[in-house]
Amino acid sequence: MPVKVHSLDHLVINVTDVARTVAWYQKILGMEARVFDPGGGKAPRTSLSFGDQKINVRPHNADKVEWFTADHETPGSEDLCFLTTATPDEVVAHLEANGIAIEEGPVPKQGARGTLRSVYCRDPDGSLIEIASYED
Repeated sequence: MPVKVHSLDHLVINVTDVARTVAWYQKILGMEARVFDPGGGKAPRTSLSFGDQKINVRPHNADKVEWFTADHETPGSEDLCFLTTATPDEVVAHLEANGIAIEEGPVPKQGARGTLRSVYCRDPDGSLIEIASYED
C-alpha cells in the first residue's frame, strides 16, 4: 500500500538573488521573511512564510553539500499557484499599482478543489506566479 500524503509543508525555489526575491514576495504576495538555522553547522537560510506553509529560498550558486536539492536547479523554472481571498480585480489592481506586468488573466482555471479565477505574473527570476481564488 502506498504512503498517502495529505498536504504540502514547504517547497524550495532556486533564485539568483535572495534579497531581491524576498523583497518581491513580501511586497507583492504579503509573505513573511524568516531566517532559520538548518542545523548541522550549515549557514542560516531564508524562508518565506504564509499560512501554514513556507518556501525556502535557495541561492542558485549554493553548494550542493550545503543544500540537498534537485539535480537540475534553475532560477525561474517554477510555476506556482497561490490562493488569495482577494478578488481577481483586486489582484490586477495590486499588481498594476506595483508595476508588475500581468501575463494572463483573470481567467478560469481548474484547481485542486474546483474552478479558480487566476491572474498570472512573473517573479524577479521569471517564474510563473498564479494568484487565484476559488469561485463561489
